[in-house]
Amino acid sequence: MTTTTLPVYTKKDFQTDQEVRWCPGCGDYAILSAVQSVFPELGIPREKFVIVSGIGCSSRFPYYMNTYGFHSIHGRAPAVATGLKIAHPELEVWVATGDGDSLSIGGNHTIHMLRRNVGIKVLMFNNRIYGLTKGQYSPTSEFGKKTKSTPYGSPDRPFHPLSLALGADATFVARSVDVFQPHLKATVKRAAAHKGAAFIEILQNCNIFNDGAWESVTEKEVREDHIIALEHGKPLIFGKNKDKGIRMNGLELEVVPLGNGVGEKHLIVHDEKNENPAYAFLLSRMDATPGFPTPIGVLRAVEGVRYEDRIAEQIREVTAKRGKGDLAKLLQQGDTWEVK
Repeated sequence: MTTTTLPVYTKKDFQTDQEVRWCPGCGDYAILSAVQSVFPELGIPREKFVIVSGIGCSSRFPYYMNTYGFHSIHGRAPAVATGLKIAHPELEVWVATGDGDSLSIGGNHTIHMLRRNVGIKVLMFNNRIYGLTKGQYSPTSEFGKKTKSTPYGSPDRPFHPLSLALGADATFVARSVDVFQPHLKATVKRAAAHKGAAFIEILQNCNIFNDGAWESVTEKEVREDHIIALEHGKPLIFGKNKDKGIRMNGLELEVVPLGNGVGEKHLIVHDEKNENPAYAFLLSRMDATPGFPTPIGVLRAVEGVRYEDRIAEQIREVTAKRGKGDLAKLLQQGDTWEVK
């Protein structure tokens, strides 16, 4: 019996010799550092990793990861990654994308990749702006946002990325923040362990074109009152003094102060394994309502058959019944004609 000993990797093994060309202070550096720190801990050969990107600041990611990589075209990273995962299901395929790349021109590809439950891990950098093209409003920009393309304020209602992913019935949906390094690393590791499609929204700052995009959840003085860290099996409690909680009031969520007869037993106990995405969907909309905190952590983590496994099984069944295909015969059958 032959045993294979995996090499011991360090963060340096996943760094390249390419100059990292993001603006100084960009949140992308923190995300890159977190991923380069987590990959060595996964026990996976480096040659099994592939990073696929589209277009945008985040899409430089493959150049800076010492793995296989694919810098594809705008919005098409999920399509390229899906094809790769079907052809080589043994690979660990990751997509690095931004809010514009994945939710505007690439929106259709994103939702169908999640709907199919392709075993791809998506890191969606959300800075609420188009950074690479110098500051136009994006699909996640706030209503009324003044940018170079909306000087009088954005007339659009913004996408809520987690709600979109859950609407596509994604089996793993989570959120983290660029500067919350321990939390971000733990979330990336959770996504890596998931067997189906995993979608992580990473709240990320663009200090040049949208500085302070998430300051309500990152500033030390206020963040404990503005975020709620989701933990499976734990009640939804938040606040600097852990004195507020979330409970159900009919079909709606409600923020309640703890005390005066209201205790943990009255609060929602977080269940990331709830098969019904409606619960996670409620969580994904919390920060859209004044007075509610922004949830971070894993909203949903359920099992589902992967698309690439269904395809592989289908090929095996058809091959068993009809034999191995003949490409030349396939190309010459049906209606053909000769061009002279």
